[in-house]
Amino acid sequence: MRIGICDTTFARFDMGAAAIDELKNNATDLKIIRYTVPGMKDLPVAAKKLIEEEDCEIVMALGMPGPMEKDKMCAHEASTGIIRAQLMTNKHILEVFVHEDEEDNPQELKKLAENRSRKHAQNLLQLMFKPKELTRNAGKGLREGKEDAGEL
Repeated sequence: MRIGICDTTFARFDMGAAAIDELKNNATDLKIIRYTVPGMKDLPVAAKKLIEEEDCEIVMALGMPGPMEKDKMCAHEASTGIIRAQLMTNKHILEVFVHEDEEDNPQELKKLAENRSRKHAQNLLQLMFKPKELTRNAGKGLREGKEDAGEL
């Protein structure tokens, strides 16, 4: 199975490397293709190219928007583009964003970025190989990167 990982040089943590490490530690027979782009708004086309030109079955798009209002707007535009790329290709693109203002402490931000990248890599594997496990977890308030919110 071919899995695409697209990430950015704008991020302050190598989220792609964390996701790839998690995938390699939890699955065999994966062909992982990484495509790094400069910024968030480049992620949709990178993901689409991984699907159409590299024959990836699924893609993770990882990014770290900055704290400024302009950064939040770029993240929204990137997210909209990722959704369109999914609809155009009929393939899942897991959007994995960590906003810099989610944590004030740089070490906590790094921890959050690594945890979220790894948890979404696990989600990718479940989506591809064990989708019934996702169904069993529906409505459980599971979170990637922070503590689970829990069921109501």
